[in-house]
Amino acid sequence: MKRLIVNADDFGLTANVNRAILDGHCRGVITSASLLSNGEAFESAVALALQTPRLGVGIHLNLTEGKSVAAGLDVPSLVNSQGQFNRTSASLWRALVLGGVSAADVEKEWRAQIEKVLAAGVAPTHLDSHKHVHALPVLGKMAIRLARQYCIPAIRCVAERQRGARRLLPRYPRAAKTVLRQLLNSCALATISRSWTGEIERAGIVCASDFYGLTATGFLDEETLREILSRLRDGASELMCHPGWVDDDLRRTPTRLVGQREMEFQALTRPAIKLLVRDLGIQLVSYRDLARANANQASCSGGL
Repeated sequence: MKRLIVNADDFGLTANVNRAILDGHCRGVITSASLLSNGEAFESAVALALQTPRLGVGIHLNLTEGKSVAAGLDVPSLVNSQGQFNRTSASLWRALVLGGVSAADVEKEWRAQIEKVLAAGVAPTHLDSHKHVHALPVLGKMAIRLARQYCIPAIRCVAERQRGARRLLPRYPRAAKTVLRQLLNSCALATISRSWTGEIERAGIVCASDFYGLTATGFLDEETLREILSRLRDGASELMCHPGWVDDDLRRTPTRLVGQREMEFQALTRPAIKLLVRDLGIQLVSYRDLARANANQASCSGGL
């Protein structure tokens, strides 16, 4: 059986990103979203999530954009004097390796982000991270530990299988550098992620076996979406996406994905895509569904 989680990142970024994600869930193929605890539209996202119980909502752990949830004085190695995160994902990784960032500060901040979501009444279905920073083994192991402590059943594994760069390059020749950079990031993150994902299984945490959408970030048009759907393998897969509607709030954020979010929204809500999913025998699920299926299987196996 082919099961697919279509997860919209950046839930909570702006009010119109939130509305697009919800509309993509109600009218399209989105089944899941990742909530930014420090997003400007966090409260709006929570209100929508609580009204839409079928939408799986995970936590988009963040260390690179916006203001920390923990007090800045409690996580000094992560923020500047205004309490804002002040590193790119690459510089964060270097600082972690070289000791410029304290793992204890990261854990304090991630705990604060998780606890903010829990206090808002949302039961998180999974953990992932902004810019995939949890792929670094030390942070991946921390995410596993936090997932177990807070009873969060799943974690994203950033190990993209089919990257599709050969098809993207002819369609987006002016964006060749971006596509190739994302391809290289995908290859590196897949290698790094696979080095610690065995620990996910040993911890009893669920993850999808296949992952899609990293190389295609910003280029997830209808054709690309069709190609991904047609190549799904049996088992559980996750497709990462970034739908949204453009307004001044979005333009003021540091995201590079602006008009691309509307393109993704259009692809994800096309009736023809829903028909293709049905015709290919793909079951649309959330991480909550995977966790329940895993628990049921374990229960049945234990009774044999």
